Amino acid sequence: MASLFGLGTFADVEVVFAGEAERKVVETRLPAAAADKDKEKKENADAKRLRMPLYFDGESVAGKVLVRPKDAKKLDHQGIKIEFVGSIELFNDRGAHTEFVSLSQELAAPGELRSSGTFDFEFKNVEKQFESYYGINVKLRYFVRVTIARRISDIVKERDLWVYSYRVPPDVNNSIKMEVGIEDALHIEFEYNKSKYHLRDVIVGKIQFLLVRIKIKHMELSIIRRETTGVPPNQYNESETITKFEIMDGAPARAEVIPIRLFLSGFELTPTYRDVNKKFSTRYYLNLVLVDEENRRYFKQQEITIFRIKDDGEEYQQIAGGASSAGLSTFTKQ
Repeated sequence: MASLFGLGTFADVEVVFAGEAERKVVETRLPAAAADKDKEKKENADAKRLRMPLYFDGESVAGKVLVRPKDAKKLDHQGIKIEFVGSIELFNDRGAHTEFVSLSQELAAPGELRSSGTFDFEFKNVEKQFESYYGINVKLRYFVRVTIARRISDIVKERDLWVYSYRVPPDVNNSIKMEVGIEDALHIEFEYNKSKYHLRDVIVGKIQFLLVRIKIKHMELSIIRRETTGVPPNQYNESETITKFEIMDGAPARAEVIPIRLFLSGFELTPTYRDVNKKFSTRYYLNLVLVDEENRRYFKQQEITIFRIKDDGEEYQQIAGGASSAGLSTFTKQ
C-alpha cells in the first residue's frame, strides 16, 4: 500500500568499502544509557554488538555503492550523492546533534535506473580528528550516507566505520604519590608507578599504612569511568565502575605494605577524552575504598590518563619520570 503513494523502498542500496576483506574490524557494544539499571536489559545490550571496519586519521575512505531497483522496475531519481560524516549525538538531548565533518560527492545526475548500478566514491585523506566513541549518554560516530533523491521521499542508506587515534607515549610520565588520612585515626601512603597508561598497560603500585587507629575490615580498588556531556547549566555526569576488586581482607598492621598490580588489557576501556568539540569528556579514576567494621566507607579518587599507542600488542617500554608528591590529604567518608 505504501508503494502506491510513493512511500515504499524502491531500491536496495549497499555500501562496500575498498579493501574491506583485508581491513581490521572493530567490535563494540551498542550504547545503552539505562542498561546497568536492569539486568535483563543489560544482557540484551551486551548481546547487541556492532562490527565496523577500522580507519585512521588522514586515511582515504573509498569504495562502491550498489543500487538495485526492486521488482525489475525502473527507478526515477533526482540525483544520487554520498556524504562522509563525523557527528556527535547526545542521548539526553535529542536535539543536540552536531556534524563536525561533512563532505559530499555526487554519484549520479538526475535520471533513471533501469537495472542495477555501481558507483565509485573516494574521500581522499579525510581528517578524523577524534576517536570513535559509544558511551552512556553520547555517541561519536563516522559514517557514509547515500541519498537517492526522489520527488516524494528520499532513499537513504548509512554505513558506519570506526576510527582509532594513536598517541605518542609521553616523554614525561610522573608517578603518583600521595599521603591521605583521617586526623589522629588513619594515615596511609599510596603510590602508583605512573599517571598515564596505554590500553594494554599494567598499573603497579603499593599502599603503606603509617597509622591505624580505626578497625579496617577490607580495602577495595576500582576503575571508574566518568562521562560528562553538555555545558553548564545543562551538564550531565554519569559514572560507571569498570572493575572492582578487593586488595586487602582484614585489619592491617602499622607499616604493612599492600602491593597493587592491575592489568588493563582485560577491560573494555577507551582513551581519555577531554572536552571533545566542547560536547563531552570521558575521564578515568582509580578509586581506593576502605571499609571499617561498622561498614563506613572512606574513599580517595585519583585521575589517570589512558591513551592508545600504535601497536597495543607490543611490549610498552616504561618511561622514567619523577614522582609527583602531594601533601597530606584526607579521605572522603561515605
